[in-house]
Amino acid sequence: MANKLKLLASTVAVSAALAASASASAAESTLDKVLSQGYLSCGVSTGLPGFSNPNEKGEWEGIDVEYCQALAAAVLGDKTKVKYVPLTAKERFTALQSGEIDVLSRNTTWTLQRDTTLGLNFVGVDYYDGQGFMVKKDLGVKSAKELDGASVCVQSGTTTELNLADYFRKSGMSYKPVVFDTGAQTAKGFDAGRCDVLTTDQSGLYALRLNLADPSSAVVLPEIISKEPLGPVVRQDDDKWFNVAKWTLFAMINAEEYGITSKNVDQMLKSTDPNIKRILGQDGPKGKGLGIRDDWGYQIVKQVGNYGEVFERTVGKGSPLQISRGVNALWNAGGFMYAPPLR
Repeated sequence: MANKLKLLASTVAVSAALAASASASAAESTLDKVLSQGYLSCGVSTGLPGFSNPNEKGEWEGIDVEYCQALAAAVLGDKTKVKYVPLTAKERFTALQSGEIDVLSRNTTWTLQRDTTLGLNFVGVDYYDGQGFMVKKDLGVKSAKELDGASVCVQSGTTTELNLADYFRKSGMSYKPVVFDTGAQTAKGFDAGRCDVLTTDQSGLYALRLNLADPSSAVVLPEIISKEPLGPVVRQDDDKWFNVAKWTLFAMINAEEYGITSKNVDQMLKSTDPNIKRILGQDGPKGKGLGIRDDWGYQIVKQVGNYGEVFERTVGKGSPLQISRGVNALWNAGGFMYAPPLR
């Protein structure tokens, strides 16, 4: 009998500990923290035009920056309530794991290891990319297959390093890596002649080329050697925040699909289309399931815009990068962008 009582007491103690742990975890949700402090902390790059980069006024801009603004608009009703934390590739995951930042939105590739062993969750893909190579035109190289023996500038702590090694080994070629900590340093090394080739995601090559002393002196080679699905990242075991983070992205994509823009969103409030009414928080589940305001979708589109608007002004035809939508077009326009329905 005594043993049974001890076992019962032990079971109760364990259950209480688990309940307390679950309660503490719920209490420590990043969503609750952001709502309480009145702003969100967003990890960005140290400077990559089109993605996350301070402009001449010192204001952060880019597709990754605008995602964080959309998240702030959804949760706090104000896209300006964001604290930007510039991070190198080496620093980014530690900063997220430690709680220094609430979300990482920094041209980061979704991989198995990052999605599992690092204790992180990828929200989705906001830019489908692939690794490429940039060379000086006077090198006379037309294809990556001609790079045997080349010196290659590459950023440390990235999938780029691993893809580079895989590509040259598979192609039976040799190379000399010249490693830097940041994208800007990598571009400066290339510009200064420290290497023959610069490699990173192809979108990054177009961005870094803008900062060369003579952008017209370099050319991006045609080969794409990897899949680089880029997207925002949050911590695991934080489902409330994970839900808000992923549905913020989905709302932006769905808004474009249904033709809701920052310019016509107020007019769209009069729409009888049930899909539009749900996106704008007039019908359906609204914000209750996410634990945020009912008009969260409206605030995203009104203050930031739909996915297509953000793409065009940050990296697309309305930006210095002039990148075509390509695979980043909507699914019904020949691209990969597809979001679950808001219903």
